[in-house]
Amino acid sequence: MKQVRSFIAIELSEELKQELIQLEAQLKLGKQPWVKWVDPYSIHLTLKFLGSIAAHKIGDITRAIEAAAQGIPPFHLEVRDLGVFPNLRRVQVVWVGVGGEVDKLGQLQQRIEAGLVPLGFAPESRPFTPHLTLARLRDWAPLDERQRFGQLIASTKFEAVHSIKVDAISLMRSQLTREGAIYSQISSVRLKKPLSTATV
Repeated sequence: MKQVRSFIAIELSEELKQELIQLEAQLKLGKQPWVKWVDPYSIHLTLKFLGSIAAHKIGDITRAIEAAAQGIPPFHLEVRDLGVFPNLRRVQVVWVGVGGEVDKLGQLQQRIEAGLVPLGFAPESRPFTPHLTLARLRDWAPLDERQRFGQLIASTKFEAVHSIKVDAISLMRSQLTREGAIYSQISSVRLKKPLSTATV
């Protein structure tokens, strides 16, 4: 049975990816062999990681996304502020925060979670924190370097000029290679403005 490693996400515009390229360049000070940077062209806003799924389930998953998107019109998100997981003294992941109409984003994400339960996908135990991952620190990164990197993140200000226009949700394929993951779109569900009811 063919398996596909996949996730559900919102894709970013070319303009925003260019801004993230400039931000990464700003943070790449000297040699940082213990930092694994994410290629800005592959950055996306993940709503749900599915793992390896059977290829025949793709249609059901796409229909679940369509059902979750019903009645939610397109909306905008802002990209701003740098943050880390778990904290600035022990940095493991560096990310850019997401603001704007996060209430609609949260509603959409919760609907997707609920819609996938009947298909055998367990809901996330951790609360949904929308973010764009910029970098991950390798396991062997020394503690003092993690702290120094945390200080750099804390002192760097960032607010993207371009926002994220959310008008589609994508089911994505993730292919793992030696050079890193390669992402491609499997299917896409568009958000639609609700039909206005004519008043008599």
